[in-house]
Amino acid sequence: MEDWKTRTKMIHSGIRRSQYGEVAEAIFMTQGFVYDSAEQAEARFIEAGPDEFIYARYGNPTVKMFEDRIAALEGAEDAFATASGMAAVNGALTSMLKAGDHVVAARALFGSCLYILEEVLTRFGVEVTFVDGTDLDQWKRAINKDTKAVFFESMSNPTLEVIDLPSVARLARRVGAKVIVDNVFATPVFSRALEQGADVVVYSATKHIDGQGRALGGVILGTKEFIRKTVEPYLKHTGGSMSPFTAWIMLKGLETLDLRVRAQAATAQAMAEALQWDTRLERVIYPGLEQHPQHVLAGQLLEKPGTVLSLDIKGGQAAAFRFLNALQIMTISNNLGDAKSIVTHPATTTHQRLSDEQKEMLGITPGLVRVSIGIEDTDDLIADVKQALDAAEAA
Repeated sequence: MEDWKTRTKMIHSGIRRSQYGEVAEAIFMTQGFVYDSAEQAEARFIEAGPDEFIYARYGNPTVKMFEDRIAALEGAEDAFATASGMAAVNGALTSMLKAGDHVVAARALFGSCLYILEEVLTRFGVEVTFVDGTDLDQWKRAINKDTKAVFFESMSNPTLEVIDLPSVARLARRVGAKVIVDNVFATPVFSRALEQGADVVVYSATKHIDGQGRALGGVILGTKEFIRKTVEPYLKHTGGSMSPFTAWIMLKGLETLDLRVRAQAATAQAMAEALQWDTRLERVIYPGLEQHPQHVLAGQLLEKPGTVLSLDIKGGQAAAFRFLNALQIMTISNNLGDAKSIVTHPATTTHQRLSDEQKEMLGITPGLVRVSIGIEDTDDLIADVKQALDAAEAA
């Protein structure tokens, strides 16, 4: 199995068949499991074997298939599947931290990630320092002997800053801090974050892994010791585990993940190139464009520069709203990584809780629109954006 290529792993890794020999993975919809004897129950509670289960909050055969498959894809020793992407972020951080610990995090983060760092962890005595994630000198100054973890999005939401993962990892390792990376925008297909220095990788499986708008889910990947000795006890007792039906959906999503994200990334590149000099835009943000500040770094770290681009529309929020309302194919929503193309106005939705000063610092302008590319026809999508820009300008 180690020699299998990506697409093969995403279809066959982790498979477990029942006595019926089903082709599609079975959904084990059960909250608990029975034992042949009291002695067997006692032994399992002392130490469950690799394919022995106790309670759905602790583990489930369908969930385990998903965990094994995504771990094989990511090149991780183990994984723990969670109820949502934010359960994964919270679980990865909270399970390992205690009062007095120090965390260094990139400032450009999704709003809910900022809430965990600014509100939840600090409430329990964890010190958090924020830095400009693209400035290695700031990381170097902030990381100290009390730092237990560094946290960042490998590609930030929504301004698509690319963090120099290997360099930040080297700084963290000097003090023994764990490197925790939210790798959603990079995708498990285009990124090899663990090989590049991450200790722990988290995904919102809601995004590209499901990729069809059906279910919430998340996953934490790392060493077997970290997943089973640190993450699992925290999540199984606090209730953040994934349901069997959701795990089945994610297994089905993994089967087509490689095909979908490659098509999406190709369209994202084509759209960015088609719009990069459009005079109705202040800027087009996409790591695949040469004018992107981390274009070279993105080429070194990522196989492809992702499925999302951002458009900063001249005329501010009013023009951005006219643009959004004029789109005929793309859907206004706050998800990303879907088979359907989705547009979002971060300043008034996903990042609305930030102050105006914070938004300005992060480059989230009133005219910024995040575009998550789907698998529709490339020419149709580009034409849709151009006619919506016409409508935004004409008003």
